[in-house]
Amino acid sequence: MSLVETTPAQITTSASHLLTDSRQLSFPEQTLFFAIRGERHDGHRFLTDLYQRGVREFVVEKDALSTDLQAELAGWTDATVWAVPNTLRALQYLAARHRAQFTLPVVGVTGSNGKTIVKEWLAQLLTPDHYVAASPKSYNSQVGVPLSVWGLNQKHTVAVFEAGISRPHEMEYIQPIIQPTIGIFTNIGSAHDEGFRSQKQKITEKLRLFTRAEKLIYRKDYTAIEEEVRLILSPVNRQLQTLTWATHAEADVQVQLTPGTQGVQIQLTGTLGEHSFTTHFRDDASLENLLHCLVFLLDFGMAADDLRERIQRLRSVSMRLEIKEGINRCYVIDDTYNNDLQGLTMALHFLAQQEHRSQKVVILSDVLQTGQPEDELYGQIALLLQEKGVQRLVGIGPKMQQNQRLFQSLSESEFYPDTANFLKEFSFPSLTESVVLVKGARPFSFEQIVNRLQQKVHATVLEINLDALTHNLNYYRAKAGPQTKVMVMVKAFAYGSGSAEVANLLQFHRVDYLAVAYADEGVSLRQSGVTLPIMVMNPSRPTFDTLWEYNLEPELYSQRILTDWLDYLRQRSDSSQAPAVHIKLDTGMHRLGFMEEEVDWLLDQLRANPSLRIASVFSHLVGADEGEHNSFSRLQYQRFIEGVTRIEEVLGRKVIKHILNSAGIVRFPEFRLDMVRVGIGLYGVEATGQEQRFLQSVGTMKTVISQIKRIKATETVGYSRRGRLTQDTVLGTLAMGYADGYDRRLGNGVGHVWVNGTLCPTLGNICMDMTMVDLTHATAAEGDEVIVFGKELPLIDLASRIGTIPYELLTGVSERVKRVFYKE
Repeated sequence: MSLVETTPAQITTSASHLLTDSRQLSFPEQTLFFAIRGERHDGHRFLTDLYQRGVREFVVEKDALSTDLQAELAGWTDATVWAVPNTLRALQYLAARHRAQFTLPVVGVTGSNGKTIVKEWLAQLLTPDHYVAASPKSYNSQVGVPLSVWGLNQKHTVAVFEAGISRPHEMEYIQPIIQPTIGIFTNIGSAHDEGFRSQKQKITEKLRLFTRAEKLIYRKDYTAIEEEVRLILSPVNRQLQTLTWATHAEADVQVQLTPGTQGVQIQLTGTLGEHSFTTHFRDDASLENLLHCLVFLLDFGMAADDLRERIQRLRSVSMRLEIKEGINRCYVIDDTYNNDLQGLTMALHFLAQQEHRSQKVVILSDVLQTGQPEDELYGQIALLLQEKGVQRLVGIGPKMQQNQRLFQSLSESEFYPDTANFLKEFSFPSLTESVVLVKGARPFSFEQIVNRLQQKVHATVLEINLDALTHNLNYYRAKAGPQTKVMVMVKAFAYGSGSAEVANLLQFHRVDYLAVAYADEGVSLRQSGVTLPIMVMNPSRPTFDTLWEYNLEPELYSQRILTDWLDYLRQRSDSSQAPAVHIKLDTGMHRLGFMEEEVDWLLDQLRANPSLRIASVFSHLVGADEGEHNSFSRLQYQRFIEGVTRIEEVLGRKVIKHILNSAGIVRFPEFRLDMVRVGIGLYGVEATGQEQRFLQSVGTMKTVISQIKRIKATETVGYSRRGRLTQDTVLGTLAMGYADGYDRRLGNGVGHVWVNGTLCPTLGNICMDMTMVDLTHATAAEGDEVIVFGKELPLIDLASRIGTIPYELLTGVSERVKRVFYKE
C-alpha cells in the first residue's frame, strides 16, 4: 500500500505516536505523521525527510501534493500514505474516535486564565488514588488537544484535559475529542479578545465544550459566565448539573477567605458540607485556582482530611522549561514540577536542540502513575534517551534503581534511591561544560538539585522567551511568504539576547542564513554547533584566515576589501574551496557598499575573476520604517535592481537578492525579492509601530529589591542629592544599575519599574550597581521581584522616555546580567 485517497473514518493505524512536527520525531516505526498546513508552515515539505528517517505512516492532503511529490509517494511501497481533504480534521477525528473507547470520568477545563494550573493541580491531587491522564504543559489547542487525548489508555481511571480557543467555532472540533463528563470554567478575561466580537460571544464559544457534560463547576461571582450558562448552555444540555461556588454571590458552595500569619484559611459551607482548609498561597489567582480544585475533589468524593494534607504540598506550577547558567560552566534545563512520559518527551526534544553543548546529561526521577508495565515504560524511556543523544543518565528513585538494567545502552548511568542521597553523594564537578536536564516528579523535590546546580551570580536577569522569539520569526516568515528565504541578524550578542542560544533555536527552525557583524562572532557560533551559512558584515584582511577556517561568508562592500579578498585567494592553492561572498551596493544609506559610480569597476573585477563565488547581492533601505521616506525607499529599490541586473548579466546566472529589513518586510512586501533580513523585529520590536500588536515581547529584565526604608520629606536620595523628596517616601533600593545596562538617563523619575502590579518611578541618579525607586504606592517587601522591562513595561516605552531607540537599550544589557532562556 502507498498513496490511498480516503476519508478520516477509513484510516486504520497501529501507531502509538501521532506526530505533527517533524523535528520532534522519537519512535519512527511507531509514528503516524500528519502533514498539516498552516499560515506559516506546511508539513508536506518534510515528508521525504521523515520517510528517510524511518516513518512509514503518513496522512497528507491530496491537493497539497505536487506532481513530483505524488509520484515519489506512490513509489513508497513499504509505506502507507492516506490522502484526505484536511489533515487537521483527520487528526481530530482519529483522536475523537480514540476517546470514544473509554468510559472513565473526563474533566474538561477551559476559561481565560488558570487552565493549566487547575489541570496540573488536579492531576497532582488525584495521583495518589488514580492513574491520571492529563494534557502535557499547555497542550490545549486544535493540535494539542488531540495529541493529549491520544495518550489515554485502559489503565487510566480519570483524565484531565484543558481546552483553549482563539476564535469562534474552534470548540466545536475540540468537544468531541475531549468529551468531558465534568467541566470546570475557570474565569473570563481579556486573553484572545481580538478573535471575538464580544466577551459574551467568547463565553458562549467556550461553553460549547460542555454541551454533553454531566456537570459544570464555575465561580458564580462571574455574572457574565452565570448568565451564559443559564441562557445558552442549560437549554442545550438539559441533563447538565451545575455546581457553583462564590465569595460574594449566592452559590451552592459559599467561600470565606481569612488571611492569617500561617497562610489563608478557606471556609466552605453549602451543599458539600462544612470544611476548612489552610493554604500558603495568598494571591487571588492561586486561591481561585485552588478553590476550583477543592470544589471538584470534594464533589468527586475525596476525603477532606486527605485534601488538607495534599494541598500543603502544592507549589506554583512552572509553566515553562528554563535554561539557566550553572556551576562549573554547565547549563541547567529546569523542568522539576512533574514527570510523565509526554512531558519527558517534550523536555528531551528541547534538550536535543542544545547542539552547542558537548555532553547531554539527564537527571530523572521515577515516572509516576502511567499505568504501563514497568519494563515497557522504562525500556521506552531508555530508547528515548538514546535517540536524543543523551550520554549520561542520573536516575533517582526506587523504580529507576530497580530498572537500571534497561539503561545499559547509554554511555554512562548511575542511580540513587532518593534526592537526599543524590545531593550527598553525587560529584557535581563531573557536570562541567554539560547541559543538564533536571526532570522530576513533584514528590522528589528536584528544586533542591536545581538550586545546587544553578550559578548564583547576580540578582538581575534577562529572561528570553524562546516561544515568543519563534512566534516573531513565524510572523515575518508569513509576511515574506513561503518562497522567500530568511536571513536573521544575530550580531551584537543577538541584540543582547545571547547569540549561541538564539542561533541554535533559529537553526532548529530552519532559517536560511545568519548574519553577524564581526568574524569572532561567527567563530563563536561555529564553536557552539551552528552549521547554518553565516554572513560577516565587517570582514577585514587580518580575519581572512579565520573566515576560511570556519566557513564564514564575508560581505564585500568596497574596492579595497574586494581587492584584498581576491589577493588572498590568489595566495591559496585551494581557492576553489573558498567561502561564498556577498556583494553590498550602496543605494542611499551611505554606510557600507559600492557606490553607483563604482559598479563599472566591480563588473570588471567579476569578469576577471569568474571563479569568485557570489552567494548574494544586497542593499539596505535607509528609511523603511517611516512613511515620509517612501519615495526614497522606492528610488533605492530601483537603483538596487538596476545594479544587481548588471551583475547578473556579467555572471550569467541569478543570485540571491535582498534589500528588506524588519520594517521593510512590513511596509514594502513588493520588494521581498529572494530573501529578507529579520533584525530587531525578531526580538519583539516592530520598528514601524503599525503592527507591534502582532509581535510578542521576547526579553524581560528582572531584578530584586535589596532594601526598603522610610525616608522623611526633608531628605534627599542618591548622588549629588538629586533625588529631592516632597513627601514622606517608602524607598526601595534595587540590585542593578548602569553597569547592568540600565541607562543613567532613566534616573530622577524619568524611568519606572513594575513592582507587584504598580509602576514605581526612579528616585535620584542611577548608580553603577544600584537604583532607587519610590515604593510609596506599591505593596512590596525586600527580596520581591521587580520588572525593569518586559510585557508589563514595553522596551519601546522605556526608550521613548529618554529619546532613544529600543536597539540601544536591548544591546546595552550587560553580559554580567545572567540570561535565562525558557520555553513555555
